[in-house]
Amino acid sequence: MTERKPSNQELRTRKDLLRAAGRLMKKGCKPTMDEVAAEAMVSRATAYRHFPRLDALLVEAPIDAAVADPVGLFANDPSDDAEARVDRAEASLHEVVYQNEAQLRIMLANSIGRDMTDDPLPARQNRRLPLIEAALATARHRFREDDYQRLCAALALIFGPESMVVFRDVLGFDAGTARTVKSWAVRALVRAALEDAKSA
Repeated sequence: MTERKPSNQELRTRKDLLRAAGRLMKKGCKPTMDEVAAEAMVSRATAYRHFPRLDALLVEAPIDAAVADPVGLFANDPSDDAEARVDRAEASLHEVVYQNEAQLRIMLANSIGRDMTDDPLPARQNRRLPLIEAALATARHRFREDDYQRLCAALALIFGPESMVVFRDVLGFDAGTARTVKSWAVRALVRAALEDAKSA
């Protein structure tokens, strides 16, 4: 049986709830779910469907706001240097991850503990893939479609808080060392994908 993916509308609604919570929190208050739902112009039931627990929403909202806008990050960078652009995107997310480590660990725990049975809604917002796609946009024509999709998936393993947990908890690396390793890794992946495209 094929797993149903969330619709674009469901993904937009989740994003709207995060943005609404962020706006309310910037006013210096801890909003209720009813207030967030009203700000996002959705029903209370819809809000709870996306975020069964208010604390999960309030933990994730500031993180969502801190992640760079993919379009804005590369607004003044027309370069087609895929290695450099992907490295820049990872560096941007790396900084957010390490500045928000405590909240991200809570967010990871919430998503891991969520009952996903028959629930197509995402447990977390996909912030890394838009950054990766924006970084590769100017060089996408250099990749075959299969190579491009595989590269995006491989890079997604390095971007984000999961790699931070590996570097911190498993390897005992500090943030600077982790960033050095990730920079090497993302550049190596892009280079390998480009080489595969040349040999096709």
